[in-house]
Amino acid sequence: MNKKRFYITTPIYYPSDKLHIGHAYTTVAADSIARFKKITGHDVYFLTGSDEHGQKIERSAQAKGQSPIDYVDKIVESFKHLWDKLDVEYNDFIRTTEDRHKRVVQMVIEQLYKQGDIYKSSYEGWYCTPCETFFTEYQLVEGKCPDCNREVELLQEESYFFRMSKYADRWLKYIEDNPDFIQPTSRRNEMISFVKQGLEDLCVSRTTFDWGIKVPFDPKHVVYVWVDALTNYISALGYGTEDDRLYQKYWPANVHLVGKDIVRFHTIIWPIMLMALDLPLPKKVMGHGWLLLDSGKMSKSKGNVVDPLVLIEKYGVDAIRYYLLRELPLGSDGYYSEEALAKRINVDLANDYGNLLSRTTQMIGKYQQGLLQKPQAPGDLDAELIDLAAQTPQAVEDAMEKLEISNALANIWKLVGRANKYLEETSPWVLAKDESQADRLNTVLYNVMEVIRFATVMISPFMPNIPGKVWPQLGIEEKPELHTWESLKWGQLPGGTKVHKGEVLFPRIDLTKI
Repeated sequence: MNKKRFYITTPIYYPSDKLHIGHAYTTVAADSIARFKKITGHDVYFLTGSDEHGQKIERSAQAKGQSPIDYVDKIVESFKHLWDKLDVEYNDFIRTTEDRHKRVVQMVIEQLYKQGDIYKSSYEGWYCTPCETFFTEYQLVEGKCPDCNREVELLQEESYFFRMSKYADRWLKYIEDNPDFIQPTSRRNEMISFVKQGLEDLCVSRTTFDWGIKVPFDPKHVVYVWVDALTNYISALGYGTEDDRLYQKYWPANVHLVGKDIVRFHTIIWPIMLMALDLPLPKKVMGHGWLLLDSGKMSKSKGNVVDPLVLIEKYGVDAIRYYLLRELPLGSDGYYSEEALAKRINVDLANDYGNLLSRTTQMIGKYQQGLLQKPQAPGDLDAELIDLAAQTPQAVEDAMEKLEISNALANIWKLVGRANKYLEETSPWVLAKDESQADRLNTVLYNVMEVIRFATVMISPFMPNIPGKVWPQLGIEEKPELHTWESLKWGQLPGGTKVHKGEVLFPRIDLTKI
């Protein structure tokens, strides 16, 4: 069977310091989408990495008495450690300091130069080193960087420029013809407005520092950050090399998942670079919102960051993944607080899902000697629950197709909530006291167990450790055919299955101790 291909990327993160919970959010979201596509039958390639060049890195390394590569090596290891702890399963981790990346960047800039899309000029602008960005006078806010509110310096230097302006009309036409290319719509409208105000040519080389990829036709210049960084999405696939099988197989990307602060680079500069190279454009760029604190945007440079490793240690990786994905609709900003995290764990995970599993396995142990019995013909209450269970996988697929991860989880929890209500309505603890109700008791407990199986399969891309803890309790650890998306057809759990009450999945958190 020829599987549909799916290529998803995160931004490549900047190793100026450890990553925070906002970076974790992006990567966990991408990982969940990748896992979801795998479980629903796609051939998936998932790329993440690190963006390691630039003046800021050079200065930070000098301040610590280190070479830039030694400085970034250590921080990149911390990135990989975090992804490991968050159960992020990427196919490749691209570093912009790798030779495989440098060769492609040099080839790209050479091609653009040869075809007349890059020219030499001199540049004067207000430069923010932490943001690696030039600003015009009118873009500054009270003389400071509009993004991070820090001091800027006036720089003048000889640079090479990419003729972005040449492609403005073609870009506008493309966006008009492909309305889903930039998500959400609010970001699309911002980008159209930005280009319509007049697109300036882009500075693509620098001479005031050395830590970067040399411009092949003028080695006193290094390739400026955005051409270097953005090329990673094709350099990692071997574009333009002798072995470009991955590029041929997976490009164009289905989704570039990025924070809203770098949407402009991914939806204007990158597509125009690809147009100039005569390459296909990615299918979608999703600019997600920020994870905000009461003190505003989380930022390594402000020092107001939340360390995900501390939270994982405290609450467990699955709870952290669930909170990030459930609390934040992908396109919008969201507020982080530890209290909101604890409440999500208590209400959704401990009360709704964990308690449903715990009380049902306990009742099967108590009333049926731990053996799940076959159900009888369904009554009205049963049919309502079974219908919802049958519809939920498709509802989850529809939400994920739109990258609405929070809605996908909400649909799964709607089913879990209905099963909890069904238990209250059918009262198996009352049925168990009346021998003539034995068939009805069997049916009720079977239906709830089947809902738990459905929910557990569906949450596996979002909380990958949970199924391994639940399948032994359902007695189907050795039946992988019941763990698949295709198995979500009602009534697959065999009668006579041995059920075991296991450990509590999500212990309740005492909110007064936070």
